[in-house]
Amino acid sequence: MMFDLIIRNGQLVRESGVERADLAVENEKIVEISPTISGPAREEIDATNLHVFPGVIDPHVHFNEPGRTDWEGFETGSAALSAGGGTMFFDMPLNSSPPVLDGESFDLKLAAGLKNSRTDFALWGGLTPDNLDKMEELAERGVMGFKAFMCPSGLDEFHHADPDTLLRGMETAAKLRLPVAVHAEEPGSLERFRAEVVGHSWSDYLKSRPVVCEMAAARIAIECARETGCSLHVVHASSQHVVNSIQFSRDGGAAVTCETCPHYFLLCDEDLPRIGARAKCSPPLRDREDARMLLAQLLRGEIDFVGSDHSPTLPSMKTGDDAFAIWGGIAGVQSTLASLLTIWMDGTYPLRSIAPLIAGNVSRRFDIPSKGIIDARFDADFALVDTNERFTLTRDMLLDRHKLSPYVGRTFRGKVVRTILRGHTIFADGKTVGPPIGRFVRPAKAAGSNR
Repeated sequence: MMFDLIIRNGQLVRESGVERADLAVENEKIVEISPTISGPAREEIDATNLHVFPGVIDPHVHFNEPGRTDWEGFETGSAALSAGGGTMFFDMPLNSSPPVLDGESFDLKLAAGLKNSRTDFALWGGLTPDNLDKMEELAERGVMGFKAFMCPSGLDEFHHADPDTLLRGMETAAKLRLPVAVHAEEPGSLERFRAEVVGHSWSDYLKSRPVVCEMAAARIAIECARETGCSLHVVHASSQHVVNSIQFSRDGGAAVTCETCPHYFLLCDEDLPRIGARAKCSPPLRDREDARMLLAQLLRGEIDFVGSDHSPTLPSMKTGDDAFAIWGGIAGVQSTLASLLTIWMDGTYPLRSIAPLIAGNVSRRFDIPSKGIIDARFDADFALVDTNERFTLTRDMLLDRHKLSPYVGRTFRGKVVRTILRGHTIFADGKTVGPPIGRFVRPAKAAGSNR
């Protein structure tokens, strides 16, 4: 038969191991993996000396469209994702305007994504005190789950979920068989620590959001999940102590997963004064020892996967002398795979263990059976990487809108040379290729699923 695409001589990075093989694609799916594939193809790619990873699935981005497209947008955000080997993202219900709190706002975001995204995508719905009666219509439209802020989000149109709201929302989510994701910081604790800080420096900001606030919120969310039978996901776990609490609850039978972000193990509190606003986030960066222990937990498999929490804004909102007034959020969607590769290649860790952290565990956790695995019948989503090449990240390499990455000037190992979405090259040689072709992806169990 005439294949659409054959990738030859690549080192395929699969969860079972790394193997040199050819890979054939037909109708956007992987159809054959073999040491040698004979027969013609409409396109052939020589991947000699390259590793072929599953395309990165980033479950946590804020592309801010519609309404705040001047902060980012689907086109620029997905372009940056593709440059980092990414083929799918899950967009959070904020900071777009309106936030995704009902069917109408979902439809607006979906239309923007279908028009402008260069990669496939999924959408989170919100869980707030204002939309508990709208969760069913969001589920019918195909959200991956519901995101709740347990402390003020910073946006008036997306109110935080107190314990009663969280409990009621989880009851509904459990009936809908969809997970709830939480930003875990307990507002009462945050208020108390903020009141103890009189200055406005980066050190004062760090003191105002200690890890005990995150731990307290995680415990509340876990108890709500136990009581309701809801599947819980804790986003951007910043500390070893939070992961330990989650691991303890899992050992006790709780249905809870967690993710972390590269900035929590690549950076630490000492980096915030040096880098400045580009490294401000909440929860904030922790101390050096905590970052080291968090990385150890990731290497031991105690953290389910890595998301970027890409959350950009206007440069004008990233300036000033008041650390509390500066808008938080780290723009790192292009660097997740490079971050992991640098750690793995400079250590003694098997490359195969990266595959579940960037793709496989995400697809299993959120019920996307066509994504995240290099195997027959799965979508032909790949990142082709020269793992031997080192590069220093410069602003002109970045494809997001404002290029405010805290990693500029950092040297990484493992350069993405090509990204392939469903058999189509969408990034090569430092540039995006072709028009946006992103598709919307639902969880498989959702009504009317297209997967």
